[in-house]
Amino acid sequence: MRKKRRRPVYLLRRLLVIGLAAAACAVLYSRAERFYMLYAYPIRYEETVTREAARNNLPVSLVYAVIRTESGFRPDARSRVGARGLMQIMEETYEWVAFRLREKGGDFSSMYDIEENIRYGTALLRLLLDEFGTDENALCAYHAGWGSVKSWLANTALSPDGENVQNIPFGDTARYVKKVLDTQEIYQRLYQIM
Repeated sequence: MRKKRRRPVYLLRRLLVIGLAAAACAVLYSRAERFYMLYAYPIRYEETVTREAARNNLPVSLVYAVIRTESGFRPDARSRVGARGLMQIMEETYEWVAFRLREKGGDFSSMYDIEENIRYGTALLRLLLDEFGTDENALCAYHAGWGSVKSWLANTALSPDGENVQNIPFGDTARYVKKVLDTQEIYQRLYQIM
């Protein structure tokens, strides 16, 4: 007598084991990816960021995106051109913001202080948004300077409508704006914040 073949049952079991292994790998990958994203895009200084974003009517996600892009959340960061702190404020920008806030202006070394840096950085973002109208224009000014954006908006080759910089002439500024906006989108998606 011949033995019955169990091939269909064997194949079914094998497919089931492969399917379960694939599902387990997908779950592990998803968790590992989320863990990585939370590590790479952290929420730090939450109380200060939330307070100053609200005070300046800014999306919290934009403030986090600027901080991450500018300093990687390092309060002691200093650029080669002298910008300081989390939001990388230059000395002349610090003085301009202090003047616009009707403050006497203190010691520029205060830009290493987390609270002061975020307060000045968010105030600067608000001033630039009020002046230039869009996140893109404001981020151009944050990176390249107020005067640069004023001249770009006056140039029809760079701003056909005179209101939006369509062709950013500085490659590093174009990359900066894209990076901040992409990072803001990640913060919105990852933390469900605006």
